[in-house]
Amino acid sequence: MAVLLVLTVVSGLIDAVSYLGLGHVFTANMTGNVVVLGFAAAGAPGFSVPHTLTSLAAFVAGAVAGGRLSGRLGGGSRRRWARITLAVEAVFLGASSAVAFAAPDATATGYALIAVTAFAMGLRNATVRRLGVPDLTTTVLTMTLTGLAADSRAAGGTGRHSPRRSASVVAMALGAALGAWLVVRHGLGIPLLVAAVAVAALAVCASGRE
Repeated sequence: MAVLLVLTVVSGLIDAVSYLGLGHVFTANMTGNVVVLGFAAAGAPGFSVPHTLTSLAAFVAGAVAGGRLSGRLGGGSRRRWARITLAVEAVFLGASSAVAFAAPDATATGYALIAVTAFAMGLRNATVRRLGVPDLTTTVLTMTLTGLAADSRAAGGTGRHSPRRSASVVAMALGAALGAWLVVRHGLGIPLLVAAVAVAALAVCASGRE
């Protein structure tokens, strides 16, 4: 659970980078991206169809790669499988940080960062989906918030999973706040580096049943 919560923080950080620094596009939250695509297609200012399509395509490609990796490794040690996937994600995020530092103002940099971070998030989402931990998808909170409200004591439920669901919401908000603060004050390279280091640390330290 702790690993997935940290990954949720990273997702908030990544979406802060992409939305605030890469032209109002999401690279972790594809629900938001589909809405953004509609805005862009309608001609709303500040949104880009090419940016959004790049993110969606890269995310899907990452999810395909994640699905193939899950199919190959998912039947063995869950710890090894998770660590390999986290390591791959860390490499992609580290590469995106390097690009942001090396050529922060190049036109191609924006597309590269969108594609690389979205691919990494697609890869991770495919893995998290296969792991199947309830209420900890690491990128989407709509059903988490729905469950938090619908299963609460106020709605006649037991509120049994409220701590986990609440932790997921808080983790996303903290990641978004941290990402926004870093983007506004330090640009894109540092928050991407922070994300890469965090995921790399999880790849080293991740535990769980085999």
